[in-house]
Amino acid sequence: MSRALTTDALSVAVRALRLLAADFSHLPAPDVHLSTVYPRRLELAFHGNHNSFAAFEAWRDALGVDSSAVTFSLQANGSTRVLRVLAEYASAHVDLIAYAPAPDSAGDAA
Repeated sequence: MSRALTTDALSVAVRALRLLAADFSHLPAPDVHLSTVYPRRLELAFHGNHNSFAAFEAWRDALGVDSSAVTFSLQANGSTRVLRVLAEYASAHVDLIAYAPAPDSAGDAA
């Protein structure tokens, strides 16, 4: 049986979040997720509109992640586009994710 984690186990991810908030306060605010399953991981996500990818790109650029490291996928039967990249920041693993509707699913012209 494993021992329960304490809040201190999240300190690397929380410290990274604190530094990101100080260093990049001008960038769009993401949804933030911390998990005891991956205590050194900080997830920054952007949801739901076509500006999600612009916010993702602003953060990717700020974190100095090469665009070739970004993966693209579709989910929800092709109705949602997903960009994802992993980065290191302040010893934390930053999982940067953006979700946006596919043009056809939103009724937009291609």
